[in-house]
Formats: sequence, C-alpha cells, structure tokens
Amino acid sequence: MNSNIHLESPIVSVAWLHSNMHAKNLVILDGTINKVFDASTKQIPKARLFDIKKKFSDVSNPFPSAFPSAEQFQKSVRELGINSDSAIVVYDDKGIYSSARVWWLFKAFGYTNVAVLNGGFPAWLKADYETESMKLYEGAEGDFVVNHKPETMKFFEDVKIASKNNTHTIIDARSAGRFNCAEPEPREGLRMGTIPNSVNLPFTNLLEDGVLKPKEDLEKAFQELAIKDEPIIFSCGSGITACVLALGAEISDYKNISVYDGSWTEWGSLVGE
Repeated sequence: MNSNIHLESPIVSVAWLHSNMHAKNLVILDGTINKVFDASTKQIPKARLFDIKKKFSDVSNPFPSAFPSAEQFQKSVRELGINSDSAIVVYDDKGIYSSARVWWLFKAFGYTNVAVLNGGFPAWLKADYETESMKLYEGAEGDFVVNHKPETMKFFEDVKIASKNNTHTIIDARSAGRFNCAEPEPREGLRMGTIPNSVNLPFTNLLEDGVLKPKEDLEKAFQELAIKDEPIIFSCGSGITACVLALGAEISDYKNISVYDGSWTEWGSLVGE
C-alpha cells in the first residue's frame, strides 16, 4: 500500500502496522522515555526517536516531562519530518507506557491522525516482525502545524480548584500502594500522599502483558469510577502514565477528559500534608 492512510482508532495492532508499513504518509515514532541514540539498539524499521525528555518537554520547568510550548512542539515535530497529513503510530519498549504520553501530546496540539501501537515493541518482537538498527532521522523537515487544545491539559491551579470544588473526577494512575501511602514514592525526597477527592485506577489495571485489555474490560474499569459525560482529570506520578488512562478512556468513549501535567510530583512538592 503506497497511498495515504487515516487512523480510525487511537490504537493499532502490530499486524495492522506491519501490513501498512509502506503507506505514503506513515510516520513511526519511538516514544520510549529516557531513550538515547544507540546504533546497536534495534527498532521498528523507519522509526524516528521522539525524545520526550529533551525535545518535547519544557526543560526549564522544575518538574519532569513538563508540557512544552506550542512553538517548541511544532519546531521539534517538524524536525522529525512530520507533516500535516502524516499518519503517526507511536510505540515504546515497555508495551504501552510513555507512548501514550506522545499520543496525548499530539492530541493536545490538535492532531488526531495518531495512534498508539498496542503492545509496543515487545508485541512487535513477539510477532517476529523485521527490525533494524536504530537510526537518527535525517530527512526533510515537515510542515506540521499546531492547533493547541488547552482543555486537554490541566495545571496546578486548575487541579487545586477542581479538587476543592469537586468539579471533576480526579483519577490517579499510580499503584494502589503509592495511592494509599503504603509504599514510598520512587522519586527521592517526594512525600507520600494523594490529591484530595481523587480516586485510584492503576494504569496497569488496563493492561495485560503490556497490551490494552478489550474495550469491554476498559469500560468496566472506568464505569466504576466516573460518569461518561462528566469531566475527568487523570493524574499519576509525573504526567506519563496518566496518559495511559486517557487512552483507555478515549477507547471507552469518554470525551470530557484531561491530564494533570505536573501530577503528584508537582502536587506533593507544592502542597504540604
């Protein structure tokens, strides 16, 4: 297939990607967090490294993986050769982890022709599909244009109001142990705790071996915590796995969803016990 494709779902299977590898407008992004270029590392053929930490975060922000400016995002996306008609499939090395953050960033900047590879690189390897040595993208610049959707991301003051006034269901993607203060935060010096009036849905509950569970299982998980048309804010440790919940919620036909960018790292640092 050499014609342009349009992604109808926020997830695609490895079989679908394998059969559409030659689509004219396909761009495959490796969104593995903290990954650096290493020519000895294997990747899906033609993948381009999406550097969340350095290229697609506000590095001047004291909190990790902070939401970039529209100007920074557009510039960095164009440098990866992404165009306004690209069909973007993003994966990571864990299954579904940071790839959901990449998907959500594109959504936040108004781009919807983007999907997460279900099961990521482990599922690709399990299917015994071809790989290649990691390569840096050296092609032409793209013409991608941002269209910022501010309602998709929430920040400290937004969440403070939502928590105090119960205007949103705040769902925390951290493990039950961290949410219930039964185990310490992995980030050194960060206190244990929860955002007041939040509830817990560990992002791992939506996955089976790094692959999203069937839609009916996802729907059941959300139905126990949130009403479909009411506004939801997803939080986690640092704004990464909250996006896995956002992905599951979108598949489950929830529309009024947003992600707390700073998540517990910011809240726990700025708000005392």
